[in-house]
Amino acid sequence: MDVVPATADREQAFAAALGHAFANRDLLREALTHRSAVDRQRGRNLDMRHGNERLEFLGDRVLSLAVADLLIRRFPSESEGELARRHAALVRAETLAEVARAIGLGAHLLLADSEEATGGREKPAILADACEAVIGAVYRDGGLDAARSFVERYWVPRIEHDPQPPRDPKTALQEWAQGRGLPLPSYREVGRDGPPHAPQFIMEVVVRGRAPAHGSGKTKREAERAAATAMLDALK
Repeated sequence: MDVVPATADREQAFAAALGHAFANRDLLREALTHRSAVDRQRGRNLDMRHGNERLEFLGDRVLSLAVADLLIRRFPSESEGELARRHAALVRAETLAEVARAIGLGAHLLLADSEEATGGREKPAILADACEAVIGAVYRDGGLDAARSFVERYWVPRIEHDPQPPRDPKTALQEWAQGRGLPLPSYREVGRDGPPHAPQFIMEVVVRGRAPAHGSGKTKREAERAAATAMLDALK
C-alpha cells in the first residue's frame, strides 16, 4: 500500500493493530486519504472525490451502534440516561483521536503537502475522522462482526477503566458555578471549521471570573460539552 511515510515493519504493525486483513485494500486506502490529498490519488481508478469523508460518515454510525450494543450488554441494570452519558464519552472525537494514536494511524495518512507541513498527522480532528473512516472501511470489507471486533479491542478497555457513568460536563460545570454563588455558565459559537456539509463547531464557555474555554464538535451540543470539559480541566 502506497502510504507516507511507509516501511514494511510499520505496515505490519498497523495491520496487526487493526486486527483485520483487507480483501479490498482500496477501501483502506480510501479511509486513509484526507480530502486535501484527493489529487494525489487520481489515476488509480478509485472514486476519491470525497477523500475519506464518505467512509467517515459510515464509520460514525457503525461505531455508535457497536458501542451502544456493548454498553447494553455490559450494564444491564443501568438507565438510558446513564448509558447515554457513557456512549457520548466513548464516541466523542477525543476518544477517537486516542484510538487513532494507539494504532499508529497518523503515520499512514495520505495528506496534501500543505496539511503535512502544518502537522496534519497529529491534528486530533483529522485523526478522529480517519479513525471513523477506518471503522467504516473495516465494516465495508468484513461486515459488522469485523467492525465490532475492532471496536471491542479498543473500546472495551475504556469502558472498564470508568466503572461509573461519567457525569455530563455541562451539568458538572453548572453545579460548580452554583456552588460558588456564580451565574450559570454561558455558551456561544465562536467559529466553524471544515466543509459546509460537515462543519466542526467551535463553542466558547464563560464563567464569571475565569478565562473562557473552548471546545469543538460535530454538533453545537458536542462542542459545548467539550468546552465545559476544558473549563473543568482548567479549574482542577
